[in-house]
Parts: sequence; C-alpha cells; structure tokens
Amino acid sequence: MRILVCNDDGIEAPGLAMLERVARRLSDDVWVVAPDGKRTAASGSITIARPLQMTRLGDQRYACSGTPADCVVTAMTWLFAGIGKPDLVLSGVNDGRNVGEDLAYSGTLGIAREATFWNIPAIGFSRVKNPEMSENDEVWLSELIGTIWAAREQWFDEGHWLAMNLPTVLPAPVRQPRIGRDKIGRTADIVGTDGDVTTLIVPRGRSHAASEGDDNHLLDSGHVCINRLNWFGQKPLEDSLLAQLPG
Repeated sequence: MRILVCNDDGIEAPGLAMLERVARRLSDDVWVVAPDGKRTAASGSITIARPLQMTRLGDQRYACSGTPADCVVTAMTWLFAGIGKPDLVLSGVNDGRNVGEDLAYSGTLGIAREATFWNIPAIGFSRVKNPEMSENDEVWLSELIGTIWAAREQWFDEGHWLAMNLPTVLPAPVRQPRIGRDKIGRTADIVGTDGDVTTLIVPRGRSHAASEGDDNHLLDSGHVCINRLNWFGQKPLEDSLLAQLPG
C-alpha cells in the first residue's frame, strides 16, 4: 500500500513526524510532502500559474513552498507521475482541534478534500492542544487506521473523506459527533493607520463553545470524534423559486 502523508503545520511539525511513524507501521511505501512553513487556515487553496518549489529532504520526503493542498497536487502531478498514485492520503496530525467552521477553514482537511478530487481515500487528523502523549498512541492509531482502511468500502465514495479529532488521552472510545459552531476569526485588532490605510490583525483563538453531543463536547469528555464529510454540498432549489427565474 502506498501512503502519502501531508500536513498544514509544516515539514518540521511533531504531528507530521508522528503520523509518518504511524503510516510506516502500515506500509513500507510512505511518501511525505508538507509545506515548508506553517499554513494555518489555508483551507483547500492551490497555487496556479505561479512557481512552486519542491525541496527534497530525504528518501520520499519533500518540502513544498505552497499551500497544504498544493502538497497533494504536486505529488500527483510530479512525484507520482508514471509510478502510480497513492492508495491512501493521511493529513495531520494538526496541532489543535478542527471543529465547527474549521471543517471549511482547515488546511489539514483541505488536504483530504484535494485527495478526493483525485479519487483517493483520505483521513484528516487533528488533536487537542497539549495532549498527554504516550508511547502506545502510535500503535493504537495505526490499528485504528488499519480498521478504517479495511472497511473503506463502507465510507469511501466519490468526494467523501474522514475528519478525525483526537482527545487529550489515547486510547479512547470513538463517536460520531454533531458538528457544532465554534468560529475562529470573530474579532480584528487595529495595529496601525496611515491615512486611508488601516492595518488589522485577526487574532488566533476561539470561544470553545460546546453543546450536548457536538464535537467540542465529545472531545472534552475524552472521545475520538469522527465525521464523514463530502465536498458536494448541494441542495436543490425549490421548484417554486425556479419558476420565478428567467428561462
């Protein structure tokens, strides 16, 4: 099995190193492509008609100057050209939870979404800040991924991927949460003005709002949260509205 491992925290991130070690428990054909620096909240953006630099750091290991999703694009259009695409894409482990609106903002999940455009199964992993790390975490996580991979026919379909949030302590029971609301980027700080130009900074952080059964609630109560997502997001318009439109 060929596995591609990417992230949005950068090639030197501890979460990437952990996920690479987990992947190597599942396969001897592991490739790593990650941004050359932190790319928080890059979502699924890709770089078009501008140069991208790929720096080889070791055997099957590269740093990309672009976005998290660029890591998948460059791998598919360059690294794997002629040798065959990966069977599975793993992204993360993100340094911090991805819940609520983060499902749209997250570069970690942008990687997984991009993988589905290439018809590749993908799982995006995130973990709460300051987890209690154990030497058994990687064994448990590799077994979990192995179980999910073996059952891929039950969750992988065109445009679908999995998003998984890990709690402070592993192992932990796995639950499917309701997607809550916990938006990042709710405020802006003015850091300077110069005539008609105002300089703002949108600070990090969120309220960590939670309600019964949502992703924050289950994470804080010690559960692994798993959601099956898709990028279609289409709901038909009512016929009564269409009838009012031209044509």
